[in-house]
Amino acid sequence: MENIFSIQTNQDFLSAALATFRYQYENVEIYRKFVDFLNVNPDQVNSLINIPFLPIEMFKNHQILDKNANADLFFQSSGTTQMNLSKHYIADTNLYEESIYKSFEQFIGKPEDFIFLGLLPSYLEKQNSSLIYMVDYLMKKSAKPENGYFLYNHSELFELLNQLKNKKVILFGVSFALLDFLDSVESLKLSVSESQSLTVIETGGMKGRKEEMTKDELLKILQNGFKTEKIYSEYSMTELLSQAYSLGNNEYQCPNWMKIMIRNAEDPFSYEQEGRTGAVNIIDLANTHSCSFIATQDLGKTLPGDRFQVLGRIDHSDIRGCSLLVS
Repeated sequence: MENIFSIQTNQDFLSAALATFRYQYENVEIYRKFVDFLNVNPDQVNSLINIPFLPIEMFKNHQILDKNANADLFFQSSGTTQMNLSKHYIADTNLYEESIYKSFEQFIGKPEDFIFLGLLPSYLEKQNSSLIYMVDYLMKKSAKPENGYFLYNHSELFELLNQLKNKKVILFGVSFALLDFLDSVESLKLSVSESQSLTVIETGGMKGRKEEMTKDELLKILQNGFKTEKIYSEYSMTELLSQAYSLGNNEYQCPNWMKIMIRNAEDPFSYEQEGRTGAVNIIDLANTHSCSFIATQDLGKTLPGDRFQVLGRIDHSDIRGCSLLVS
């Protein structure tokens, strides 16, 4: 298959996607059974809209893995112990790490230039988190002595942010934990120093921990609380090996090897036009050894300039670890 990181044009993407589809049809048993169940002839698949998208729920009950690959590592979705959790088996960590690095570099900058802090308590407290793996990797590339995670030690984080106000800092935070931190600081009558060198990247994840609010309201609160214009968002999930980033306005962009398509919520085989809300399908070509074509339970819409918004969850679907706020 083609090198996904060399994709530049729509034609490059189509070529790589079709090659990936044919490879996964031949080598990923569950995906092949799904395609056959739909009576799709793989030889007649010649466009993106012809490709069958595997329902994301399949990761809960099946090992989605290339028969030629071995995987000692897996990522697991967050949730309660009573829930049936998704597992994504990872055969090539080098590919995942290259995807992390190149996505971050494309949208934000070289990891080596930043100090990385993590306010990700719910993820640190569980094993096999793809988000923690990602932040760990960025910290390793950064190699700054100040890098580190915080659970609920808000005063320590507050002191460090003020000490680092003149340095380039990335704070990755789950939404409810960022709000808890600001509430804690406010209750102590403290204020984070104004810093345009601080970039906050929220990763979603309210999970009923805070009063429901729109994404725009969340971003405004974070902007005011952290006194920085740079409130970004990251969109990914257990079943993906790539990340989309929003640099504001709740509008995400994908790296060149990832694409969002919006299917009709009632008819999974038809697609919505730009600007119309539907269910999110994702092509992630970094998922070389699992499945690159995933039908999620998120709602969204595409926007001009290859941007997209995530608008919440389809009714009656599970609450997932990186669930996003309704906009």
